[in-house]
Amino acid sequence: MGFFIKGKMEREEPQKTHATHGGVLAVWGSPGSGKTTVSVKLAQYLTSKGNNCILIFADMTTPSLAYICRPDDLIEEKSLGSILAAAHVTDELVKRNCSFHKNNKYLSMVGMLKGENRFTYPPYEQEQAKELLIAAEELAPFVIIDCSSHISTNLITGNALMMADSVIRLCGCDLKSVSYFNSQLPLLSDTQKFDADRHICVASNVLPNQAAREIEKSMGSIRCQIPHSLEVETQFLEGDMLKDYEFKESRAFRKAIEAVSKEVFGI
Repeated sequence: MGFFIKGKMEREEPQKTHATHGGVLAVWGSPGSGKTTVSVKLAQYLTSKGNNCILIFADMTTPSLAYICRPDDLIEEKSLGSILAAAHVTDELVKRNCSFHKNNKYLSMVGMLKGENRFTYPPYEQEQAKELLIAAEELAPFVIIDCSSHISTNLITGNALMMADSVIRLCGCDLKSVSYFNSQLPLLSDTQKFDADRHICVASNVLPNQAAREIEKSMGSIRCQIPHSLEVETQFLEGDMLKDYEFKESRAFRKAIEAVSKEVFGI
């Protein structure tokens, strides 16, 4: 399995129309708001159009690669820890430590492996986190960072919120999400570093009986609502989140993901 480089391809030319622009997106939100689900489904949508995408899983407490797809679907399974353990993060180092899915040749993933945690490898510093994001942007036109909710201790998340071209602020329609943002948004009060006002607020996993409009009064203007999908929930529970949609029930969810992609990336 090869790897695409921005402006240069090492794999077969896809037979689909490529976007002429890309960007770096940080998906951040309250615990349980669906950050990983939205990140994976956005990456799946972009790559379905023949666009090369790097998906970075920042969570070092619950490694995402262990539950987003089946172990036998992963090719060249490598660890984010091997990247951050280096004195300096280079494009080549990131390329060597990407994981790939056997059914998606345009998607490259970077994350911790099953059983690993932040103490498995030596501590990393701000510099490695910044270099990781810079290298990813050089390697692929589309970069999505699935951020941790622990913004004060997860250096990848903190730097992604500062460096990304766009930030999605994902919230569930519940008081726990409101409490989380009331607690965490003051940490982003430095407008020169974080510019929290530019965040794209998205209500996630919205059920028919939930009052998204009431949540909007606390969260501010919601640009998009992503409805609950039983099929996507099942994919999550079965650890097969890169599986294609099969049921009409997921149409509203799929359309919402496409709307978010249009809002962020223009496609």
